[in-house]
Amino acid sequence: MPLICLHSPKGGAGKTMLTANLASAFARTGNKVLAIDFDIQNSLRLHFGVPLTDGRGFAASACEVDDWSQFVLSPGGPLFLLPYGEIAPERQRAFEKRLEADAERLSRGLEKLINYPGLLIVADMPCGSSPLLDALLPMIDLSIVPLLADTASLALLPVLDREPWQGSVYVINQSNNANQISRDVATIMEQRLGARLIGAVNQDECVREALARQQFVFDYSPASAAAFDIDSIANKATALLGITIGDGVVQKPLTMQGIESVYGL
Repeated sequence: MPLICLHSPKGGAGKTMLTANLASAFARTGNKVLAIDFDIQNSLRLHFGVPLTDGRGFAASACEVDDWSQFVLSPGGPLFLLPYGEIAPERQRAFEKRLEADAERLSRGLEKLINYPGLLIVADMPCGSSPLLDALLPMIDLSIVPLLADTASLALLPVLDREPWQGSVYVINQSNNANQISRDVATIMEQRLGARLIGAVNQDECVREALARQQFVFDYSPASAAAFDIDSIANKATALLGITIGDGVVQKPLTMQGIESVYGL
């Protein structure tokens, strides 16, 4: 069970878009892929064609139900989704307090899914630090942090050397070679992050258009620059994990320590 987690110190960097489309890229090889939404905004479902009126998800019942696998949705093929669900603020706070008080709560909820043979899991996390992220950290095989090619993301680079971002790999989202600031920021990020930067997604109108139609970027525009970029990042992620994607086989991934040794960290 390789677990890939997407999280970011700031909102608006595209982690939900990348979670959905990386899951789609992995699933196109024929492997079983589960996308999990750990963000209270509950927006990952929109990339999977789930209607706005469908509020199902694990969080509303997480305090009472141990097995969260019963909340998994099947959009079709080998791709599956575990939505956060629509939940009132007070129940969301109760859920997080339960996680803080019970360190094993998350692993019990995900136990069946984590132990499902050959399943690749991609998780969309809330922005910044959270009890969910703290509980999930020991289980993560690869942490991906999307950053925008702007000065606000550039200012965050010193923060990324601390926990929980330490040991992560990075993706530049909405890179725009026609914009001088975007080019300059991307160059600085490339110099600072080195091999930890595993790719960039070009600013491409088809990303927004795909979401508006509740489609994945590849399904909407397979020849687009963004579709190519996302597939490239998916390939790099699986290579870093030391897993084989294809023919329904997912080999045992490297540990985070193994990944850090690749970078010489």
